[in-house]
Amino acid sequence: MVIFDTNAILRYVLQDNHDMAEIVEQQLSKYVCCIPIEVIAEVVYVLSKVYRIERKTLAQIVLDVTDTDKISVVQKHLVEYALKVYASSSLDFVDCLLIGYAKKNGHTVFTFDKKIQKYL
Repeated sequence: MVIFDTNAILRYVLQDNHDMAEIVEQQLSKYVCCIPIEVIAEVVYVLSKVYRIERKTLAQIVLDVTDTDKISVVQKHLVEYALKVYASSSLDFVDCLLIGYAKKNGHTVFTFDKKIQKYL
């Protein structure tokens, strides 16, 4: 299994470097590839802060990338839930992941953050 880093995912999504995007395509055609939660969090951060992509669009982009049998996402159910919360809220993506851990995995999240508590 090949684990993609943030840069690989960004080149694939943005198609801003044709050669790198093509290499990612080649990897996808040869291997099942994995995207860890940490990488998805960084992709969301870069797309929102650097590229200023609107939340709903950004969430759909990441969902589209992860919706293939050639890409394995660690705890995909959690990531999908967090992206939906992210698209419809003003929370940071990591906060949305915490909410996902509570709602989808049954974990207790301890926080003083009132915005997060509202969703829990």
